[in-house]
Amino acid sequence: MKKELRYTILVISLIALSFASCKNSTFENTNDETPLTELTDTSSSNLRKVTFLPYWVINAQFAGFYAGKELGIFKKYGIDLNIIEFQPFYTSNELLRTGEADFAAIWLVNAIGVKASGIDIVNIAQFSSRSSLMLVTKKSSGINEIQDMNNKRLGVWQGFELQPMTLFKKFHLNVEHIPIGSTNNLFLHDGVDITAANWFDEYHSIINSGYNPDELNTFFFADYGLNFLEDGIYCLSTTLSKDPKLCADFVKATAESWTFAFNNPEKAIDIVVACAQKANIPVNRVHQRWMLDRYRDLYFASGKTTTELSVKDYMFAAKVMKESNLIQEIVPYEDFFKHYTNYSR
Repeated sequence: MKKELRYTILVISLIALSFASCKNSTFENTNDETPLTELTDTSSSNLRKVTFLPYWVINAQFAGFYAGKELGIFKKYGIDLNIIEFQPFYTSNELLRTGEADFAAIWLVNAIGVKASGIDIVNIAQFSSRSSLMLVTKKSSGINEIQDMNNKRLGVWQGFELQPMTLFKKFHLNVEHIPIGSTNNLFLHDGVDITAANWFDEYHSIINSGYNPDELNTFFFADYGLNFLEDGIYCLSTTLSKDPKLCADFVKATAESWTFAFNNPEKAIDIVVACAQKANIPVNRVHQRWMLDRYRDLYFASGKTTTELSVKDYMFAAKVMKESNLIQEIVPYEDFFKHYTNYSR
């Protein structure tokens, strides 16, 4: 999933996305297959044209958006949604700044960098409640504990070094960082001792390469106090101030769309696969199902989640970035997070 073209955190192009179902700002997960409720017939003349920028190619990371668009959920909220196709030269900060994207899914540390660079974006809904990032080792390597990583080689994507660096600093370890591309080949062929992975993507790809889970050790950053949140919905502060109802409707439609995807995974995967094939993007249905299941786990890490970005989660990530000289000053929380429900009346 990761490419060398994913830039450093200061360049900020990577990101991530959205979540689940709305009930008094709380989103509750169910596992039963439920039919899509009958949608309100909305005249196309009354629809508001909205553009959304995902941070990667079409796959189940964004199943809620593609399902919601295909099934008319966004239209139910008066939105004619255009999902901008991922291109390596499109960055969230640039497309938001120019108005080509009304909304974007962005990871928290990336968004903090965008905000610090002078582009006045705001988080209007935080859906991710747990970091998906992890380190993986082979048990055959003898690296069974964090301390065993000292003087070893880590394969990590460019721009994603912050969490590993912070972890190794915490444990006083010396680990060599080796840039990797879009495959796990370096790890599979013992070119590195440790590899960075997303739980919903690369970890599953390693298993599909022939390793059983009991042959691997996994180290989730969240379990070591480095829970950098991922998927949030961002827009320019001027977008929120000019049309708060649009922002609220977009978040509500996104919530309902993800709820449908989680409750109707096979239908959601059908839609994702069809969209990917239309765009000539190769997808594996089994991998897409794994990805969607893991997204449910990540959005509902404690059984439910809200769309609130907590002060604690924001300040922790911002302080780590400042200590790492990735930002000069920490933007006040009140200027960074503007929950959509406070502006939707």
